[in-house]
Amino acid sequence: MLNLITNENMKIYRRLRTWILVALLVGISVTAAILVYKLGAKPQPGADWRAEVAQSIEQDKQSMADVGMDSVKREMEKRIQLQEYRLAHDIPPGDRTLWSGVLNASSLIALVTIFTVIVAGEIVAGEFTWGTIKLLLIRPASRSKILLSKYVATLLFSLLLLVFLFGSAFAANAFLYGFGGVGHPYLYVDASGAVVESSMLLHVLGTFGLQCVELIMTVTLAFMISTVFRSSSLSIGISMFLMFAGSGIAMMLSRFSWGKYFLFANTNLTPYIEGQAMMEGMTLPFSIGVLLVYFVAFNVCSWLIFNKRDVAA
Repeated sequence: MLNLITNENMKIYRRLRTWILVALLVGISVTAAILVYKLGAKPQPGADWRAEVAQSIEQDKQSMADVGMDSVKREMEKRIQLQEYRLAHDIPPGDRTLWSGVLNASSLIALVTIFTVIVAGEIVAGEFTWGTIKLLLIRPASRSKILLSKYVATLLFSLLLLVFLFGSAFAANAFLYGFGGVGHPYLYVDASGAVVESSMLLHVLGTFGLQCVELIMTVTLAFMISTVFRSSSLSIGISMFLMFAGSGIAMMLSRFSWGKYFLFANTNLTPYIEGQAMMEGMTLPFSIGVLLVYFVAFNVCSWLIFNKRDVAA
């Protein structure tokens, strides 16, 4: 099995395109960090940060009188609550630090997903397109092991991209901000309305981890379509469309009780960190359960089709 995975890895990493994607990801990560640093409106908090926070609280309170939407009001109330907590506990703002910069880079996991979908979309379909599938299947290894090795190699490629993303973001932001303020806590208002103080490092790692859920599900979907339809373009096209339109479709379906079972209504688990949910009745265990059902269904479908397919067809 290990030899099969190694062979699939060689197919991925010996291509120039793979390293172009890696270089592109690192370049975008570093460039984004520099742009945020240069264009950021807020300077590093100084000795008078308490006066600035107090002024921000007063401005928010005045603005709330002109806000009509309840959801916007609630967000402003949370922001005021957090700012008052900072003043009460002498915690300066931490939005211009190493970890805040790395946290911003978590949005680039979407780019990691796109690059991995490209690989997943052709890792099986490409064998049929290039006519190498027969040579692959005459090996003593079972079809199940061959398919699994391709899937594992795809996930390992996504892991490599994540390591490069996190590493480049960490290095760039450490250079720009230094290590001052790395001990600042992460503050948020939980579902009960209380301010919670936690580790910023754990929050960053948790955000990266939870955003990888959508990465895994989208890549698994692309892998399944590639296996079933033997078309890399169809696999990449459908997966990317659902990746970008999925949240919008989920919002439209939120008016229906069954909308919470839609895949992309459950892929974003980060709101659960602060006790929020996309739809009423959704919880973290519920979303995990829905995702597991889809995950198993996608892989079983890939396995059944690949094992029963006549390669001469």
